Amino acid sequence: MASYDLVILGATPGGIMAAVAASRVSNNTAKVLLLDRNTHIGGLPANGLGATDIGTRGATAGLFQEFVNRVKQHYVDTYGVGSKQVADSSNGYHFEPKVALQVLQGFLDEVKGCVEVKLERQFDAESAYAVVSDEKLSKIRVLDRSGDQEEWYTGKYFVDATYEGDLIGAAGIPYFVGRESNTTYNEIGAGVVYKYWNGPETDGTTHQGDDTIQSFNYRLSITRDPTNVHMIPKPDNYNRSEYVSIIADIITGCHTGILAKNYCPRTPSNPNIRPKIPGQPNGIWRLINPVRLPNNKFDGNNQQLAFLSTDLPEENWPYPTANWTWRDDFNARLRSYTLGLFYFAQNDKEVPKWFRDDIQSWGLAKDEYEDNDFFPRQVYVREGRRLHGEYIFTSKDAIPVNEGLGARPPIHSDSVTSSHYALDSHAVRKREDGRANLDGMVSYRTQPYTVPYGVMVPIRDAGVSNVLAPVPVSGSHIGFSTLRMEPCWMALGQAAGTAAALLLHDGGTAAVHDINIDKLQMSLLHQNATLIHIPGLPTLDDKERIRQQWRLLKGRDP
Repeated sequence: MASYDLVILGATPGGIMAAVAASRVSNNTAKVLLLDRNTHIGGLPANGLGATDIGTRGATAGLFQEFVNRVKQHYVDTYGVGSKQVADSSNGYHFEPKVALQVLQGFLDEVKGCVEVKLERQFDAESAYAVVSDEKLSKIRVLDRSGDQEEWYTGKYFVDATYEGDLIGAAGIPYFVGRESNTTYNEIGAGVVYKYWNGPETDGTTHQGDDTIQSFNYRLSITRDPTNVHMIPKPDNYNRSEYVSIIADIITGCHTGILAKNYCPRTPSNPNIRPKIPGQPNGIWRLINPVRLPNNKFDGNNQQLAFLSTDLPEENWPYPTANWTWRDDFNARLRSYTLGLFYFAQNDKEVPKWFRDDIQSWGLAKDEYEDNDFFPRQVYVREGRRLHGEYIFTSKDAIPVNEGLGARPPIHSDSVTSSHYALDSHAVRKREDGRANLDGMVSYRTQPYTVPYGVMVPIRDAGVSNVLAPVPVSGSHIGFSTLRMEPCWMALGQAAGTAAALLLHDGGTAAVHDINIDKLQMSLLHQNATLIHIPGLPTLDDKERIRQQWRLLKGRDP
């Protein structure tokens, strides 16, 4: 049985940055193990999420900003400073999946003397495979999928960097699944909500809680470059009836945005005439929300203005606590559904010809995922288990507490990163007659906020003192919906790895709850992390950058 100082489950960006930070902060003395079920590292950025989700650039820094800088440098080195590829990289915030994989692998290559990476290691979220004794997780069991062999690993500290939250589940640490009602935390957007996109809540909204989770999809790498396009074939389990409702949407132009309020629903008329509804998504935008990436590719996400896109609500509800057999079946189902949507829209004779012609040239980029028929290897798990932590992050933590110039959300003195994105949840139910949008498809504006250390620390009463969870973090459904972005996860991973390294330096026996928070924060600041967003912060020298943040967080100079 192999022993490590730190065992990290999940080679997601959050897990990778935890490993990198632990190595750097320990001066390469910590013995770190990074485990992942997949054949490749990288999580979603290496699987199609190439348009970085961040509301204010600079709100999150540290290793995330280093990742962004390395992405940009890759395009500069490969294509030249004035190239279109560099322009399309948007200063490193937009990237191809294979470039994200290469950059993230580069981080790990630099710490390979300290960090051991083992892929195709499946962790099954069962209590027998996460042994807890004396209030510590002592060892875990994984299955080597390449040889079907059991492996056990012991560790002084563990990090759950999985999107699913499997380690916290197996260790008996309390967690949340589902949506709270608005009476639980008095939150905006809680519970059952039907809301026009960029508009108000509407009929059907009750704000009652339930056990649903937001939908998943695959973030496709798509292109219409004739030299690099793979046209989408008819999938084996094609079911035409799943897509028929989009025909009426194409003909009428109806969508879920507020600009459609006075026009929809409406009866389809002449299918040969293009509709003219304000705000309607046209062409490929009717199917997906594409964002330009370098080399004539696009990040193809779900279209929030569409009643039917690449998300597949309802069918993923069991996912957070399901076993891997069920998950693999769902992932295959979602893949077939996604391919079927494109095949239907491009080939079905009842789809207006003008629309088929508009989207006919689009397909998968054939220089991505060449070992997987050009399709992402990993599904976009937007929400799994959510840790019950020492602090539960809610929508109130991301919304300013006052109005006017300088207004900001509550300041957490134990912040380990600043972050910024909307409160953003995808649908939990499929389209329903008479509804202006899908239940749960919501977005609410926020301002840059602070994320407290407590969101990744299990509640002390859980009786597990050596586990940190920087990815399946502690929050309400709507609070988690802003934390769940890769920049924030990378920053929290960096904080978790730093915390582990500091605890190991001090003997490796103290509980994660008892870390010296000032020491942790100062270490992060010296790693160029941003703990509280201040406009113009990157232009300051290191001493002033640290001093201004410390004063805002602590009310005093460092």
